[in-house]
Amino acid sequence: MTHNPLSRSLARFYLTTPWVVSLLLVGNGVAFLVGVRYYLDTMASVPTLLWPLYGDSPTALALATLVLATTLPALSEDFWGVDAATPDRSRDPDVTTSDGSRRSAGTTDHTTDSVLDRRVPGPLAVLSTLAVVWLVETGVWTAVALNVPLVRPDLPVDLYVGFDDDSLWAYWGIVLTHLAFLAEAALVAHLGRTTRRLLGGALLLALVNDLFDYGALVGLPTAGHPPIRYEPTLLLAAGSVATSLVGVAAASILLDGE
Repeated sequence: MTHNPLSRSLARFYLTTPWVVSLLLVGNGVAFLVGVRYYLDTMASVPTLLWPLYGDSPTALALATLVLATTLPALSEDFWGVDAATPDRSRDPDVTTSDGSRRSAGTTDHTTDSVLDRRVPGPLAVLSTLAVVWLVETGVWTAVALNVPLVRPDLPVDLYVGFDDDSLWAYWGIVLTHLAFLAEAALVAHLGRTTRRLLGGALLLALVNDLFDYGALVGLPTAGHPPIRYEPTLLLAAGSVATSLVGVAAASILLDGE
């Protein structure tokens, strides 16, 4: 049994309303480009195939966008208009659906059935598990990296917090947008499922990501941490591992499981 703080009825609105889904996809696309721009100056030093591990936030957004895009086939009819050959049911008596809404008799709420009540195929279960883990892990990591005093050796001069033009984006903008990742994780979870095996695989991949980011701190030839304004320490590395665990735990709670 899942415990998703985003109710099914609210998720239904976001995921079955064509213009809302369109805004979500466009917003994710813009945020993805902004995220890539943040990493752009340092990406050249990272092998191309490792960019998904390096660009944590863009990767989380890309995964979430792929999951959200699976709603488009079911919404296309509503978005472009019902085909003219569809019988007119406007004069049929109304009936009450299982969720209490009213619709014309003889019609089926195909959008709802195919989006929220569908049988989730294996690839979508993989994508939704990874998306929830990465969204939660990245959102929580950002809050930890920019707010927890023990992991920030720059506090005497504070390279982030303030209210000047730079800090409005480099601190407040980044923190608030990454907290929105948590809300998107709850939304995406309504579209997917997971299994213990998938959760275990996601945890392993997240820990590999942590090792890629902070392995240099323990003598490994890896140093792919996000381009933050202070030198990372073992405390930040430990915090990153902890947020990976939080991400997997959140996925096990938010996603329907077997």
